[in-house]
Amino acid sequence: MELQNRPGTGKSRFKRICVFCGSSSGKRNSYQVAATELGMELVSRGLDLVYGGGSIGLMGLISQAVHAGGGHVLGIIPKTLMGKELTGETVGEVRPVASMHQRKAEMAQHSDAFIALPGGYGTLEEVLEVITWSQLGIHDKPVGLLNVDGYYNSLLSFVDKMVDDGFIQPCQRHIFVSAPNAKELVQKLEEYVPVQDRVKLRWEVEQVGYTAPPGLQAETAPTPTPTPTLEAEAAR
Repeated sequence: MELQNRPGTGKSRFKRICVFCGSSSGKRNSYQVAATELGMELVSRGLDLVYGGGSIGLMGLISQAVHAGGGHVLGIIPKTLMGKELTGETVGEVRPVASMHQRKAEMAQHSDAFIALPGGYGTLEEVLEVITWSQLGIHDKPVGLLNVDGYYNSLLSFVDKMVDDGFIQPCQRHIFVSAPNAKELVQKLEEYVPVQDRVKLRWEVEQVGYTAPPGLQAETAPTPTPTPTLEAEAAR
């Protein structure tokens, strides 16, 4: 990924980072603090935010932090969720889309890296999907878990078990990184070396609506019959 000039930060690999997080704030104050600190870390590095578009919970906190610091905020939200996740004041650019699938595809398309804050089913599904896309060679963008107070410890242990039991290749254990705080995690994303040699599954890219940036375009190949889901292919 080509280095980008960012105001006040010299050079960075990124322009925009996508953050997956809960529409709830969680029961621990540390989760809320982490969301705000991550937003401030992005601002300090001159990075813009792409997120799920909500104005409540951790989504609201990180979007407010980035916007208050002068960063650009792009929220992508399905029209059916606007009444539930958009309450009160919104910040930045809010882009309504038709479905959850389109939301995830556009978030991926407009981002250079991904971070998951604590969250629920939706956050877990979103981050596992971009990890799966990396495993399949759809992208080579860094993915990180912000492991606040050990929130993701059980998931990390489960991934280790999947490696031990032969369902994930050992090298693919390192598709994503984790860290306990924002500064350390973003630095790991900056230093990330892709597991895949190159982006390769053009037909999958077109299916999910993701477009690789210049220099990372997938190689041209005959179009095979699409599998029913990306998850089914990854599980083989």
